[in-house]
Parts: sequence; structure tokens; C-alpha cells
Amino acid sequence: MSTTADPLAALGSLPGVADSVDSVRKAVDRVYGHRVMRRRSNEVTAEAALRGARGSAALSGADWALEEVRRRSDFGVEGEPRTVGAALRLTAESGQLLSVWRQSPLRVLARLHLVAAGGARPDDTVGRPRLAGEPVDEPLIELALPGADEVAGRLEGLAGLLIAGSEAPALVTAAVVHGELLALRPFGSCNGLVARAAERIVLIGSGLDPKSICPSEVGHAELGRAAYLGALDGYASGTPDGVASWITHCARAVELGVRESTAVCEALQRGAA
Repeated sequence: MSTTADPLAALGSLPGVADSVDSVRKAVDRVYGHRVMRRRSNEVTAEAALRGARGSAALSGADWALEEVRRRSDFGVEGEPRTVGAALRLTAESGQLLSVWRQSPLRVLARLHLVAAGGARPDDTVGRPRLAGEPVDEPLIELALPGADEVAGRLEGLAGLLIAGSEAPALVTAAVVHGELLALRPFGSCNGLVARAAERIVLIGSGLDPKSICPSEVGHAELGRAAYLGALDGYASGTPDGVASWITHCARAVELGVRESTAVCEALQRGAA
């Protein structure tokens, strides 16, 4: 990252990033201006939450149909049901943590992991960054795993940037938080789910998507796991082009989330949903 006083803002000048930020802003403004949002925004928010959770679970290996996620109530502690249940719990929890996030992002990340893990792992590993030698259960992400000391240092650095504040567009900050957590995998499990929930918190808390109706997780899932991991490789490389590629990938995911919620608005307007 840049050595300027506001390194997140500096990322806004990377190739293609400004155009992506502008495109996302316009897309978000359009869906917020939909006539359905004047009276039925709570319904759009609830549907976006469900669809976002489904998308996040799909990226973590539990690619269930939306109606299956909607229908099921038995989310066990093993396998795909556990993953879907974790994604649903995280989506519900995210909106409750906005004020804490501004003061202590690391506390929120610990809470998100606690919610996601849901008793599926030994208690002494849940809700804290991993220690040296502890394994990570994140088989779908094949990047080299940073050591515990590096993880601790980079988490502290990220938290410091977030608490200090930045002139960076919300999209840029959200993409960096998401990418950094995926690259670090600070917890013993559920890192992808936590990273996507943290991205959601930034997008909501920044004011870009205050009603949480633009589920980027939907877009990430629609773009596909291969594209997601390829863009993540770019972020992890640390090169300007690689980081820009990740940010623009996240922008496209938000735009696809906007498209999903626009379709929900249209269905509600027709009385079909």
C-alpha cells in the first residue's frame, strides 16, 4: 500500500477504480430511487439479506437454491447446512454492529467469527485470531497462509486505518477489508463468510447502502468462484494492477447486487413477490 497519510484514498487513483466507483454510485442511486423503496424498503432489505446470505454460502461451498434457503429451518453443525446457517446468522448480525465497527473493527470481527462458528469448533479458537501453528479450515482459498505474527500486525494496521478514517470511497474501503481478511484468513474457520459480512458492514456504515439493499455477495456468487479467487490473487499480489482488479471486481459484484434488488422491487411493484 501507499505510504501516504491516507493509503486507502490513494487506491482510488488506480486504473479503472474511479470509473467503477462512479458506476456503483449511479447504480445504487437508481435502486434507492425506485418507487417501491418509498413504502416497502423493509421488504427489499429482508429479501436482499436472504439472497446475500445464499450468495455468501455458495462461495463457501454450499450452493443452495434460494427457495431451499428460504424453506429450511434446520441448519446443523456440519457440512453445507452449517455453512448456510452461518451465512444467515452473519447477515442478521451485521446490521447490529455498525456503531461498534467505527470504534473497534477487531471486536466486530471477533464477534462475527463467534456468530459464524456457532459452536462448530473448540471454544478456545472461536472469536480470536489464530495462534502460531493453529490450522485453518478454508479449503476453497489456496493462497499461501500468512503466519500468525503477520496476521496480527496486518489486522492492527487495518483497524488503525479504519478508525482513523479515510477519504477513500466506500467501495474501495469495503474491497480492501474484504480482500485483506481473505488473504490473511485470521480465524481457524469461516474466514470467507466473515470477510463478506465485513464488506457488507462497510457498505452500510459508509452511507453508500444504508438500508442494506445492495447485496454484493449475490454479485460475487454470480461472477463465480473462479473469477472471485482470480481477483483475490491479484489483491494478494500487492501490485497496482492486481489491487485495482480486485476493487473493480468488487464493484461489479455490488452492481449485480443492485440488479438483484431492482428485480425484487419490480416484482413487488407487480405484486408478484
